[in-house]
Amino acid sequence: MSRIRLHPSGREVECPSGDTVLSALEKAGYALPNNCRAGACGECKVKVVSGQFDQGMVLDMALSQAERKDGYGLMCMAKPISEELVIEWGTADAKPKLFPPRENVSFIVADRIMRTPRIVELHLRPLGQPLRFWPGQYVMLGNEREEAPPRCYSIANAPRADGEIVLQVTRQEGGPTSTWIHDKLKLGELVQLSGPYGTFIGDPSVETPVLCMAAGTGLAPILALAEAALKRGYKQPVTVLFSGRTGEDVYARGQMAYWQAKHRRFEFKTTLTRDDAAPLKGRIPAVLPTLFKDLSEHSVFVAGSPEFVEDCVKAAKALGAKDELIHTEGYFSQQQPEYPDADRVSVTGH
Repeated sequence: MSRIRLHPSGREVECPSGDTVLSALEKAGYALPNNCRAGACGECKVKVVSGQFDQGMVLDMALSQAERKDGYGLMCMAKPISEELVIEWGTADAKPKLFPPRENVSFIVADRIMRTPRIVELHLRPLGQPLRFWPGQYVMLGNEREEAPPRCYSIANAPRADGEIVLQVTRQEGGPTSTWIHDKLKLGELVQLSGPYGTFIGDPSVETPVLCMAAGTGLAPILALAEAALKRGYKQPVTVLFSGRTGEDVYARGQMAYWQAKHRRFEFKTTLTRDDAAPLKGRIPAVLPTLFKDLSEHSVFVAGSPEFVEDCVKAAKALGAKDELIHTEGYFSQQQPEYPDADRVSVTGH
């Protein structure tokens, strides 16, 4: 058994004998960019600060001799052979390094599904190299020829091998981009995405109970975060609390039912504000104290309008939620993309 220490945060991950560094990090909830997992692409290249490792067979095109001399290695093949291996990873707070945004990446509309009368879901497949992103981030989509200026939309799925990106777009009255998407964008059409942007990703290594609160298409980044957590076998309870006016506003029921059946510690709850027969009735801040007595050990994620986010955060803090474990995504009607060094609030468009 070896120990992998992440620099500069100092966090440690155990690496069983025979496991690669990449495998050990993923089991612990961390992630490195990777593609081939066979020492051929170079995406998982990091600098080893100290310690020894068996690099295994890798291609010179993926890891040059000069890079080896400078201490770099490919973590998909590297196996620690010293008691401790120190590698550069993330930032001082152990959050992942964000992928550099790319502009005008070509995607095809592979599917479109009306999730509610006002929300359409787009399934977009890349024509070339996929966009690399972290769950919780967003992209920009628009069409200048259709007078639909680029707007920001949260990615509603975790990263997938085929590079597919799922977006959920609410029709906004008078919103030129959402109107174009709802009324004109057809199956098989070519679109251009730019991104990823945003920092609504939390700390992938945290092992705490999780509470996610969302309204409208604020559910999109929550879906991506939950999918990623469940894929990696998250062991702590995960609760998604969704607010709508009536049952017509509640979507992704099938996916949520599947997750609840497959993961016994996952729970999806809805509260409705205009349905007297609903099991839970009222706004989330009002019903939250009836569901939780203490949120001091929970990681809390909130996505929706700025007012919704503010009220939910206030309610969570009243139940003991800690500032460092609260992550928010506020949606504004006018926006510019959030770059990696910006604040932790991002936006969505019309």
